[in-house]
Amino acid sequence: MEISQTAVAGSLESSDIMVTVKPGANGITIDLESSVEKQFGRRIRQVIEETLKNLGVNDVAVQAVDKGALDCTIQARTIAAVHRAAGVDQYDWKEIDTWNV
Repeated sequence: MEISQTAVAGSLESSDIMVTVKPGANGITIDLESSVEKQFGRRIRQVIEETLKNLGVNDVAVQAVDKGALDCTIQARTIAAVHRAAGVDQYDWKEIDTWNV
């Protein structure tokens, strides 16, 4: 999937994450801001990166502001932001449900 514009999903509310994606070059870059980065930063980055790879996104710049989101929320926000940035309005939820993130 190709990112053609900047898009955002999520909020800055407690237990949520705001994910902003924009076209990037040379792979996936993730800029993470989180109050729990020392404990969970590696896992948050892993969930975002695996979700992007499952969506077939190769060149993207991600900015994530985490407020204690669970893995499923991180994945959902990343999926929503990518689909918005790619102009996709139809989702194949059955395929997404089979991912092992």
